[in-house]
Amino acid sequence: MRIFQLITVIGFASVIFTSCKNSKNSGYASHNAIENTPVSDSMKHSGKKLMETQCYVCHNPNTSHDARIAPPMVAIKSHYLNENTTKEEFADAIWKFVQKPSKEKSKMRGAVRRFGVMPYQAFNEEEIRQIADYMYDYEIDEPEWFKKHIEEESKGKMKYRNDGKKIGAPHSEEKKTPAERGLEYALNTKKELGKNLMGAIQKKGTVEAVTFCNVHAYPITDSMATAQNATIKRVSDKPRNPKNQANTKELKIIEQFKKAIANGEDYQPVTEVENGHNTFYYPITTNSMCLQCHGIPNKTIQTEVLTTIIDLYPNDKATGYDINEVRGIWVLNFE
Repeated sequence: MRIFQLITVIGFASVIFTSCKNSKNSGYASHNAIENTPVSDSMKHSGKKLMETQCYVCHNPNTSHDARIAPPMVAIKSHYLNENTTKEEFADAIWKFVQKPSKEKSKMRGAVRRFGVMPYQAFNEEEIRQIADYMYDYEIDEPEWFKKHIEEESKGKMKYRNDGKKIGAPHSEEKKTPAERGLEYALNTKKELGKNLMGAIQKKGTVEAVTFCNVHAYPITDSMATAQNATIKRVSDKPRNPKNQANTKELKIIEQFKKAIANGEDYQPVTEVENGHNTFYYPITTNSMCLQCHGIPNKTIQTEVLTTIIDLYPNDKATGYDINEVRGIWVLNFE
């Protein structure tokens, strides 16, 4: 079956990292608290940061046309915006869809036919509206092929829309914090894993995802770690592969994330810096599509998928999850 989001079956955090409403002071705040700057700062619009860290996992403008697993964000802008659309109407329409995606609500029928309907996830309305605000006011990144594609694909019926103010490139000398670097490394690795995984899924289905992860997940993760001069691993308290068993310290961090998310509290990545060495921890949360391989056996996990999992992972513990639960964490180490 076709799937819209790239991180579903391998049990990563949702394509838009789940953030909850502001609430109790748990010591955890969404990663936006670290990375966001005031909307008035056009060089670092909060919506731009959110779109890059959350949406680009699937909607990256640099992905080629044939390798795409979801439409680029500029396609969404072109479908949801016309000359009479107000900013409030634009944001309302975006939120209405992502709040509970369905084929009937979508204005992008071609994307639904190609990629399937975006899976339900626990989105944060304020963050979605910040992204919509940025998309409405600013010219956003787009693939080189998009303008020609949309004009040809719609036979002139769909107008290309990407007007707005321009944001200049960030200063190359700007130094990123360890938390920003850790999140960037994790996202880059998720994108690479997801791109390869989804190619297998779209050709052969969900069962192929299990086989793909068994053979390719470690080599791809290791290659991304080498490319980024870091060590990268995913660990869990309920691992599918025994190699991914969390140690005592990691188990405590997993439990902290679980409590924060279960209580509807915001959270931030855990970043430790000691003698110039950084360790970064980030939660892996489930969305509706993750449940195809990590949900309830014979309910959300189909029989043939479950059979493959048991064959490849006889000691599997990574099932029984529901939406928006912590399945594990990313652990990254870098200088």
